[in-house]
Amino acid sequence: MSTENALLTILVDRINNDTLVLPTLPEVAIKVRQAADNPDVNLMQMSEVISQDPALSARMIKVANSAIMGRTVKVSNLQQAVTRIGLRQIKNIATAMAMEQLFVSNNELIKGYMSKAWQKTLNVAGHSITLMAFYLQNNKRTSLNSDSITLASLVYNIGVLPILTEAERHPEVFANPSFLAHAIQKLSGKIGGSIMGAWEFPPEFVNVARHWADPTYRPEEIGYVDFIRIGAILEGTLQVSDKSAALQTYIDKGVIPSMQLFSSDEYNDMLESVKDTFS
Repeated sequence: MSTENALLTILVDRINNDTLVLPTLPEVAIKVRQAADNPDVNLMQMSEVISQDPALSARMIKVANSAIMGRTVKVSNLQQAVTRIGLRQIKNIATAMAMEQLFVSNNELIKGYMSKAWQKTLNVAGHSITLMAFYLQNNKRTSLNSDSITLASLVYNIGVLPILTEAERHPEVFANPSFLAHAIQKLSGKIGGSIMGAWEFPPEFVNVARHWADPTYRPEEIGYVDFIRIGAILEGTLQVSDKSAALQTYIDKGVIPSMQLFSSDEYNDMLESVKDTFS
């Protein structure tokens, strides 16, 4: 049995037996989510939790001042940022901000793969978040919201992490990089769904991670997976034979108004702002 097939067999067996080691949610994200779930928590207490992580604190201020929040007056400190973002949104946005901490490795080769995977995630997230902002302008009564798409678009590809971690133990696999692409395509969705379940995330996040690249998953109702798929198509992360035809599906569904959206200054200005927020 080739090394590639052996590793693939190991991964499949561990998935099927629930023995695959899944990444844990970053500690700061756990603390923020626990605080947000406390009905008695206030904005000052939430600020104290977030302030324990300087990098996250700086990112929250950046989010509060971004085009996502639609404000022109800038905030200058964490408490102001938390007040602007609000307790309802802070849980998902803080979790999304912490995701980058997982895409690290001491192995230089794996580190490169991790970096590329995270950059692809950021690019898809930029489109997904921007698309949601435009969608919400014309669909005021939808249950979809910007903070959930922020989190969904930054965890959708989380399933690649255990694959890269497992491959790190078998460096000889990297003599054939195409194997990694095959393993990720074959297994990352199922693994991603398992991670979201293990983290006790709501079903919509489990579905995003599990089904975003599954062509057989076509829900009739508009959901977060639609926005992520559009972003992935635009970035080439989701391979399709005809990009225009694939995007037309989402025009027909009512997710996007027309192809002209992507060439508009308004769209591209917001896209750049969103990407800058997460860079």
